[in-house]
Amino acid sequence: MKLQGKKILVTGADGFIGSHLTEHLVRAGADVRAFVYYNSFNSWGWLDEADDRIKNSLDVFAGDIRDPHGVRTAMKGCDVVMHLAALIAIPYSYHSPDTYVDTNVKGTLNVVQAARELGTERVVHTSTSEVYGTARFVPITEAHPLQGQSPYSASKIGADQMAQSFFSSFNTPVATIRPFNTYGPRQSARAVIPTIITQVASGARQIKLGAMHPTRDFNYVQDTVRGFVAVAECDAAVGQVVNVGSNYEVSVGDTARLIAELMGREVEFTSDEQRMRPPGSEVERLWADNTLARELTGWAPEYPGVEGLTRGLRETIEWFGQPDNLRRYKAGLYNI
Repeated sequence: MKLQGKKILVTGADGFIGSHLTEHLVRAGADVRAFVYYNSFNSWGWLDEADDRIKNSLDVFAGDIRDPHGVRTAMKGCDVVMHLAALIAIPYSYHSPDTYVDTNVKGTLNVVQAARELGTERVVHTSTSEVYGTARFVPITEAHPLQGQSPYSASKIGADQMAQSFFSSFNTPVATIRPFNTYGPRQSARAVIPTIITQVASGARQIKLGAMHPTRDFNYVQDTVRGFVAVAECDAAVGQVVNVGSNYEVSVGDTARLIAELMGREVEFTSDEQRMRPPGSEVERLWADNTLARELTGWAPEYPGVEGLTRGLRETIEWFGQPDNLRRYKAGLYNI
């Protein structure tokens, strides 16, 4: 199917990836309904910063993904649902795991149940590379075992299985996209790359991090957004899980040193105890096999390898370096 001419609901449209995806869809001429988290300030999250053409084109629905009635109302009249609404911070999941079950598992149930009842043409459900846990083999294919090493990852495994169960049981047209370690402008400082950039940009000479030895497969946000569109448009992806990653492995420490080099700063990196995951919860290694995405959808990263990471980091650093953007972040505090 093609998204052109379709009414598309994006849940989590106010967040990091969701806002980039929403803007991309609007610029591509799509009719977009943006599901944002209700609040008394009438804030649309990052969409408040979008240009007027984007904002004036949006049909904004303020609600709560945990509310089945609101979710069903938001989905009425929509052909496609891009489901990104979730709690994603791993440290906070140690603190409040119950909220992760309500938001991630029950929220996904609300989406697929409404899709079944309304006859929605396509649901793209968002997974995460965290569901794989520490890699048992690399690169990680979609057949890799699932390991719930944090309450967050366990809740996303539950959400993924809920989405898949509706395809298996009711033939609900669900495709699951599994992004690896997305980064870029607007990302929360609970993630490692913004943590490094904001501390360096704020003038810190001693940069506090968690474990520096684990490896990650960093995926620039525009590549992730293109992955959502590719999976949504691919009929063969229905009923499948599709990795979206760069197929490039790099350690947190090497990434930190590259950022400091790109920012032209001499800094010292230290491990901060409060930023460390419990030993059994730390995901030691992530490296995506993106073969299935290439074969099914034709998607391939435009920011691949060390060259792509360097280019994506430059763009991210440039965004965070703008004073109006940097002041949104509390660089001196640990963002759980």
